[in-house]
Amino acid sequence: MATTWTISTLERELSDGGVTVAHWRATDSETVGEGDEAVTYSATNYGTCGFTYDASSSDFTPYADLTESQVLGWCWANGVDKDATEAGLTANINEQKNPTTGDGVPW
Repeated sequence: MATTWTISTLERELSDGGVTVAHWRATDSETVGEGDEAVTYSATNYGTCGFTYDASSSDFTPYADLTESQVLGWCWANGVDKDATEAGLTANINEQKNPTTGDGVPW
């Protein structure tokens, strides 16, 4: 399993291009078995991360010059726990493969 991280959208100030919010998604999956017997288990986590920026700062990056990896780095540095999120996705997939709870009725 390998988690895929993406930024789905950015909220920004139009006047100077400063990013105020990033919407991120982390997705992981695992396929068990082969051929017609293969089953794919997947898990996704979605969230947002807010930023305060200073457009006059020497490390300010204009909106048009941003990269997805740069913004993901900001998210991980500003409260999105990458390791815990990935561990949660793995736990979710493991629970799907080996459920410990169930639902339904006995009749």
